Amino acid sequence: MSFVDTLRQWDEAVTCADRQDWPEALSIFLSIQEPNSKICFDIGCLHLRNQDLDAAEKAFDCSIRKDEHLAVAFFQRGITFYKQKRYEESSADFQRAFKALRNNQLIDYKALGLRYILYACEVLHNIALAEAQLGNWENAQKNLAKALDYKTEAKLSVIDRALQATLKRKLFKLVEFPSKTLFKPNKHYVAELEKKDYLGKAKVVASVVPQDEFSGFAPLQPQVEDGPAAPKEPEVLRALEGEAHTVLFEFVPETSDELAVVPGNIVFVLQKGTDNWAYVVFNERKGLVPYNYLEPTLDISLGSKKIKGVARLHSRDPPRIPERIQGLSPGRSGNTQQQPEDNSCFVKIRFTFNFAVSVPSGSSYVVLIEKISKKLNLNSTAITLSSDSRGKNLIDNNTEMEDVWSRAEDGRIILWCTTKEQSDGKPQKEVYLVALHSYNSSNPEDLSLQEGDKIKLLSKVNQDWLEGQCNGNTGIFPASFAAEVPMDGQ
Repeated sequence: MSFVDTLRQWDEAVTCADRQDWPEALSIFLSIQEPNSKICFDIGCLHLRNQDLDAAEKAFDCSIRKDEHLAVAFFQRGITFYKQKRYEESSADFQRAFKALRNNQLIDYKALGLRYILYACEVLHNIALAEAQLGNWENAQKNLAKALDYKTEAKLSVIDRALQATLKRKLFKLVEFPSKTLFKPNKHYVAELEKKDYLGKAKVVASVVPQDEFSGFAPLQPQVEDGPAAPKEPEVLRALEGEAHTVLFEFVPETSDELAVVPGNIVFVLQKGTDNWAYVVFNERKGLVPYNYLEPTLDISLGSKKIKGVARLHSRDPPRIPERIQGLSPGRSGNTQQQPEDNSCFVKIRFTFNFAVSVPSGSSYVVLIEKISKKLNLNSTAITLSSDSRGKNLIDNNTEMEDVWSRAEDGRIILWCTTKEQSDGKPQKEVYLVALHSYNSSNPEDLSLQEGDKIKLLSKVNQDWLEGQCNGNTGIFPASFAAEVPMDGQ
């Protein structure tokens, strides 16, 4: 699973937890294929909240394996052991948490996405309680006395009460981690998941057309030197080619003569066929688009008449794509293509990009995966197919393909595709990079690098950032800070 997919599911799970939908939050967390240390910690916290102590222990084990310096994970596992009445193991984990504090009075985890401060005096308090449960009252008193050296004003009364209880050989209350507190992904990375409009709204800076409030549909008119201060309104404005329409739904082309558009695009319909397909022009490109995906939008009239507003975009599901019929679809002669024959099926694949393949209806899994592998130029064993976006309903050699094809509508079906670095049971050739410059991470998800470090490439986040592994750590780093090197002879 890529860093972006992990980040998206992590944010979705935390959002569910914020609205106290704990079962759904735990379900999403458990669906993450390669959780990092923080995600494992969150899973452990949710299990601990549900009093599922065995599952919580396993989750905190995983968190510690991935980050042996995470003091708060030792603290939480110590609490889990204490509730299981395994006091020796509980005391040992609290001592590991104290050691990870490195003689600091506290650790504030806010910078790492966790709104919690772990105090050394509270860790020592819990060590003392575990020792008291074992009957080691002298050790308990020593740890509480040591806690006084690390105390803060807010925690002073807790230590004092515990110390008085040990003098009377009485137990005291455990200091617990707040049950609703979880590690959250970096908010800056989450913000990058949303689509951004970097261009903004167009603005007219000069025009000879009075009351001109738009741009992009007609060119500015030529200016006349020494003309009158108020130029005379032109009697005829150059007519635009075609009728303007607003795109209401995203359309992904499946043949070479179809045109990709997204909601909000303005296209000009040149010709409408009787099969409900339109031949349009968009950004100087021409192609076919389903006419029921469009809506008339602008009335660009002559003279000083005002322009009507853009049609409102629809939020409902897109309508069914009409069937392409030979001879009835509009467009240039010889440029139209038929829908697949009756015995064929268009399979639309949702990948990091969308594409489509055509296979005979009722084809076996081998035929389908071979078609997709050729499209992606990958070995078929490195491709995983599923019939849902979360990858739960996998499609493989053991799948009844009749059930898959039964879900096709009008010769079309949508499947989801992911890839892995595995082929024929053996790892594919790994890609390694070398750090050209040192990079000090400014965010907890970044990967710190020193010039000359060897980096194993895991995935490409975008054109500027890569995800990699270096010196036992995993994170993202600027692509410009590293270059690929040949790794022969390793």
